[in-house]
This record gives sequence, C-alpha cells and structure tokens, in this order.
Amino acid sequence: MKLSETLALAVLHRMDPEAAHGLSIRALKAGLTPRPGPVTSARLKTDVAGLSLPNPVGLAAGFDKNAEALAALTQAGFGFIEVGAATPRPQPGNPKPRLFRLTEDRAAINRFGFNNAGMEVIGSRLAKRPAAGVIGLNLGANKDSADRAQDFAQVLGHCGADIDFATVNVSSPNTEKLRDLQGKAALSALLAGVMEARADLPRPIPVFLKIAPDLDQSALDDIAAVATESGIDAVIATNTTLSRAGLQSRHRDEAGGLSGAPLFEASNRILAQLSQRLDGAVPLIGVGGISSGAEAYAKICAGASAVQLYTALVYGGLSLAGEIATDLDALLARDGYDTVAEAVGSKRADWL
Repeated sequence: MKLSETLALAVLHRMDPEAAHGLSIRALKAGLTPRPGPVTSARLKTDVAGLSLPNPVGLAAGFDKNAEALAALTQAGFGFIEVGAATPRPQPGNPKPRLFRLTEDRAAINRFGFNNAGMEVIGSRLAKRPAAGVIGLNLGANKDSADRAQDFAQVLGHCGADIDFATVNVSSPNTEKLRDLQGKAALSALLAGVMEARADLPRPIPVFLKIAPDLDQSALDDIAAVATESGIDAVIATNTTLSRAGLQSRHRDEAGGLSGAPLFEASNRILAQLSQRLDGAVPLIGVGGISSGAEAYAKICAGASAVQLYTALVYGGLSLAGEIATDLDALLARDGYDTVAEAVGSKRADWL
C-alpha cells in the first residue's frame, strides 16, 4: 500500500463509516484511486461457470450498491466485480446508523437492509458499462414486496442483458424473513422463476446462489440438492454471519450481519462441507474474511474456484485486490500448480 493510500484510510477511519464509504465511491468516480488494470498471468487466468477471468479474486456485492463506479472498479486489479444488491423499486434501507467498524476485530457489522436506487437506475448505469471486465449483479427483493421470489426474476429480466452473471441473494440477515427462502421448497421455486427469466434474455448468463454461513448440516444437504437440481451455475459461500463469537470491539453487539476476519474459518468450513457434497458438480466461490493472498489460497484449497472480498478493503485499501492476486500467483507457483483449477479442493479435508 502506498503512503497516499495509508493517509487516505486514516482520514476515512475518522469519519462515520457510511459517510466514509460514500466518499470512497466518489473518489473512485473521480479517478483518485489506484487503477493497475486487471492483474493477471497464465497461472491466474481461470474459467468459472463459463466466465473467463484474468484472476480469481473478485469484489463482493455491497461495495458498489448502485453501480456508480464500474469503470474504476474494473481497472482496480479484480478479476471480476459484483454490484448491487438491486431491488425492483428503490428503497432507503434500515435507519442509520447501520454500518459499524470493528477495528480490533478487522471486521464490520452492517444492517443496511438492501438500500439501493432500484433496478431502473442501476440498469441504466449497467447499460453504459465498460466493455472490458466481468461484471455481475446481486439480485434482491423489496422489503415490502408481496412476492419476493418474483422480485429476483424481475430484476434479472430488467438488467440481465448488460451483465455477465447474476447472483440470487437469499442470505442477507437484514431483510426480515429473507433467509426463510433458503429452505428447499421455497428456494427451488424461487430459482425456477429466475431460470425462466434467464431463458428470456438475449444472451444466457450464469446464475449464482449466495448462501449464509449459519446453516446446519440438514440445510447444507438441501442447498446441495437444490444447486444440482436447479441448474444454477455456482454457489457463493458465504454471506455475513449472525454469530458474535470471540469479538473484542465495543460494537460487537450491534444488530446485523458480521463480515471480515472473524468469518474466515466458519465460512471455510461451510465451503469445504458444500464442496464435499457437490463434488465438482457445481463450482463454488469463497467469501468471508479474506485479506491476503494466503487466505485467498486457503479458500481455493478448501474448494473454491474463485473468491471475493469486501470488508478487508476497509483496512487494506483498494490496492489490496492486486496484492492478493499477485501473492496468490506466487503461492500457486510455490506448490507446483500451473493453474488455479489444479489447486481447487486440494486441502478440503483440513476444513471438514
């Protein structure tokens, strides 16, 4: 990290977290952030669910909720980016304050509640997206929707022509009863509607499913069954957690989803258990607690074909994406792997 980025982070950390986040988006749009371009090598290039990625390190949804900084983010070192979540209608989300830094834990708690500008605004920005880069959209449902399952299909139908993949997000803990849609029957019906919407797109795109880390063995069995039966193209494991085990920060008891370093091991265990169940039938994308090349590599060895991060950027800056990809390349080379795919699941047993 350059000195200028270190100083910028110090300033941002003196601000309210949500205000600081808004300022970081404005800095991206103004061209004031690092733009190394895609960090890649022959070893890092990989295919996931039909997507050709320059490297397997992606930006998780939630950072650029309204697709405002697409040009900058596609040049920030990530192999792919995911924006949103987008809902059919705009919604303000939950009352503020709703974002908390847990500095001692290298973590964050949020209870945003799918605040976003709605699919019309987000779709108009995606229609003007840069041609380069792999860009996906996280699909959400309005809090007051009479048919939340239909909301996901509606957003995909509206925005699908201008994205490279879509993620069905039924795992946010901040919209009441949303996680109930992870049950087998409800999830199967929801995904069937989404797949119908995909079939109507001018160009079929991969559809991913994002799951929670707070699932028991029976729920994981159901997720694995639905994943193979529904025709989805990948599972993202995992979203934020409701657990507060081991936290030190004064904000540890705030309501919402916890992300960042404390999630690393728990999300790895879910990842490995799901990898064991799917056994290569559906690829996995690992999320939760990644802040280094070694942690990205651990996710891949646990069963992930690609990874995503977000909270670590709060503490490590945007340049972290390129640093993680570069370090990952070196770790793959150290262990004799010529491709990312060769390492996937190689140490899964360590997390079971």
